[in-house]
Amino acid sequence: MATFRSALTDLAALSVEGVRSNYDLDALPDLLRLEQLPALLVMPIEQRSRLFNEANASLQTIAFSGSAKTVTYNVTHLLLTAPAGSAPGIRSHLPQLVTLIDAYVAAIAADVTLSGALLMPARVNIEPGVFPLAEREFYGCAFRHLWLMAL
Repeated sequence: MATFRSALTDLAALSVEGVRSNYDLDALPDLLRLEQLPALLVMPIEQRSRLFNEANASLQTIAFSGSAKTVTYNVTHLLLTAPAGSAPGIRSHLPQLVTLIDAYVAAIAADVTLSGALLMPARVNIEPGVFPLAEREFYGCAFRHLWLMAL
């Protein structure tokens, strides 16, 4: 049985073509420099309201007597590509963002259970947008994972 922490580490190790930097929980940067972008950050916490305002609890325990005990986790894997407002503007960054989204989907499709850590394949909602980090905003994409794991 995998732990939540080990599954987060597996997610941080996901190799996505075109991503320069991957950050696990214990290595999250206080700020990102241009040479670190594009970057993927494991974020098991919400920093802002969701685009679609889904009403999901971050952790939801489900236990049935006589059957497996499971827990459902919501995790954000945050892709940041460029500082928002940087020249020459968002239109110049969109092709790279779309290419990186395709690369991410291909990478997660190759390991949908994170090496068996998840009981069911990960469900991933893709949310492109502008995201804050360390008092700065970045163009990017939030990959909102829904995981089912054994207790």
